[in-house]
Amino acid sequence: MTGKPRHIGVAERRARLGLRQRLAGAARGTTPEEVADSLVALHGTDPATVYLAVGARLADAGETVAQVERALYEDRSLVRMHGMRHTVFVFPSALAAVVHASTALDIAAKARAGLVKDMTARSGGRLTEAWLDEVEASALAALARRGQATVNELTGDEPRLKEQFPYAAGKSYEGVHTVSSRLMRVLGVEGRVVRGRPLGSWTSSQFRWAIAPPYPELPPAEARSELLNRWLMACGPATEADLKWWTGWKVTDVRRALAASGAVAVSLDDGLTGYVAAGDDGPVEEPGAPWAALLPALDPAPMSRPERDWFLEPSLRPALFDRSGNVGPTVWWDGRVVGGWAQRPDGEIVWRLPAGQDVGREARDAIAAEAERLRAWVGETRITPRFRTPLERELSAE
Repeated sequence: MTGKPRHIGVAERRARLGLRQRLAGAARGTTPEEVADSLVALHGTDPATVYLAVGARLADAGETVAQVERALYEDRSLVRMHGMRHTVFVFPSALAAVVHASTALDIAAKARAGLVKDMTARSGGRLTEAWLDEVEASALAALARRGQATVNELTGDEPRLKEQFPYAAGKSYEGVHTVSSRLMRVLGVEGRVVRGRPLGSWTSSQFRWAIAPPYPELPPAEARSELLNRWLMACGPATEADLKWWTGWKVTDVRRALAASGAVAVSLDDGLTGYVAAGDDGPVEEPGAPWAALLPALDPAPMSRPERDWFLEPSLRPALFDRSGNVGPTVWWDGRVVGGWAQRPDGEIVWRLPAGQDVGREARDAIAAEAERLRAWVGETRITPRFRTPLERELSAE
């Protein structure tokens, strides 16, 4: 007979977060690769998030931009690709094949079928699947010749990429899709193309494209088990709902991966059942001194799960999230969110702790030190999150 599952309370969950996600002072990393490996995935929808999330977790953040650029574009030890929930992430390159097999293949099949359906039905039969195959082969050949190219450069080589077709006719959000934008997205999810260097600075969202190296073929079930195990080591304990949301998998796939990975059930507050990786159900050591952090919009820590009450009071959500559920810049103190921050046009980093979050002098001094550390390494760059939130807008305009 097995005993009762071990209980992991809020204090231990916060300690795990500080240690595993390299936010506690003694746990900070030395390289972007080390940080990315600890987090499994860096949210890449907003390019600045990747750099800011890494810089917040480095012991010495002074060379963050140069280090991340080298990892992404020279060493290729980090790769920017579509993954869970059809979202762009930055992963350790060694994990790319796992993400591709566990998650991207299913998304890619649906994305391609959706493109063919929309394009053929809404172009009056003018644009067919055979036509798309021909345009796709031509575009990939042009990209291979160039090495790297923007979409505009590719449309110069293959003008048919400019073809358009309507979508959502009669709806409030109706518009026009261009073949190039939909096709490059599909090819990205399929792992056939990858984003290269941006056209501008590290905050730019205009990327070049390049032919992706082929991924080793892995059994999807095996890949799902490995990805889930890695994520539980970084973010566990987590509920089934957390895992289903983060991966975008069916609940049956989540349960099979939990069983295959040997994940261990633990009890959480409010009577919930959570899971940790096999062998990780013992107590963790304390992070040491209390820690402060200024994390960017879409940072992996708050965006890793839908259930956040154990580190973020519900009263703070309206100020820190947009209407679509995207988190803005957050201020953390010892494992919980206590406020938000923003950058003003003159470069100053400003922060605020809403009413009820008076955490004491030690915390305020530590937060102020993190704000100054961030300002120092960001330098002359100005950062505006892609998804603006109420408190970020208010602070940046002061």
